[in-house]
Amino acid sequence: MSQQAYIMPPSLAERFNQLHQYLFETIVQPVLFQVGWMNLDEVAYEGTHLLLIGAIEMIALYAVLKSLEKWCPVEIWPDRKATRVDVLYTFLGRFGVLPVLFFFLLTPIVDAGNAALRLRGFIPPNLEDILGSAAALLAYLIVLDFADYCRHRLQHKFGVWWALHALHHSQRQMTFWTDDREHLLDLVIAAVWRAAIGLAIGVPPASFVTLSIFSAAMESLAHANTRLSFGGIFERIFVSPRYHRMHHAMSAGQRGCNFATLFPVWDIAFGTANFSDEYLPTGIDDQLTGRDYGDGFFRQQWLALKRIGENAGQS
Repeated sequence: MSQQAYIMPPSLAERFNQLHQYLFETIVQPVLFQVGWMNLDEVAYEGTHLLLIGAIEMIALYAVLKSLEKWCPVEIWPDRKATRVDVLYTFLGRFGVLPVLFFFLLTPIVDAGNAALRLRGFIPPNLEDILGSAAALLAYLIVLDFADYCRHRLQHKFGVWWALHALHHSQRQMTFWTDDREHLLDLVIAAVWRAAIGLAIGVPPASFVTLSIFSAAMESLAHANTRLSFGGIFERIFVSPRYHRMHHAMSAGQRGCNFATLFPVWDIAFGTANFSDEYLPTGIDDQLTGRDYGDGFFRQQWLALKRIGENAGQS
């Protein structure tokens, strides 16, 4: 991965690279030397890069979205204890930058496949050569967003997968932290899915990192506890917090609606859009009858695995 891992002004890119180099040389490298892991030097260098991206993204999102939630909240809770575990999920999701990590892990396999095709006289098409950089970036974003829509529909369709994904929907105090509230297995599946699609359509590494950061930021906004709608027209172009809250509404359940991540056009095209102006309570209806989804991280992870067993036994 190049040091300038995502698109930014040259001056900011230079400062980012300097900070990355400083952290690696003053903190990470000495630790590797002390524990005898210098053979992991290159991997650790790239890992430091991803951690720094995640840290900067989290700080920026907190500054903006926390203010937005205070300005115009949907709900005000006297006890916010239920939201705390989601902060841990966000640390795991953002600091790992999982889709980016798997993108680079899978890249050698795809490169080998492309090399084999070239030896046989087939040169994979390059969208940037055909459309130009800006149009290609938009095309990549559209394809990746449609892939996310398809995966999200499958999470709700199959009982075993829903058993995992239900953890995400069980949050009844939804905030911007809720975005990464997923079972670890589900996080890995989503990361591999997105990375594989990105590699299949030939997204360059820098573009993939940029698009992943942008998509993650918009997903955090969509989960924010704020009365924010984009209006009659733009609500049908971009997913807003109001639009996505309907997806998390307790009444929606596994059947679901509003599955899109960025562009509601997929919901419109496949008949899963709900543009109601209501701000309904979030969660899963069986929580009202006592179904336990867990309060702490480890219990939530364990109960999700138990639900998988229950679903597998019923099929």
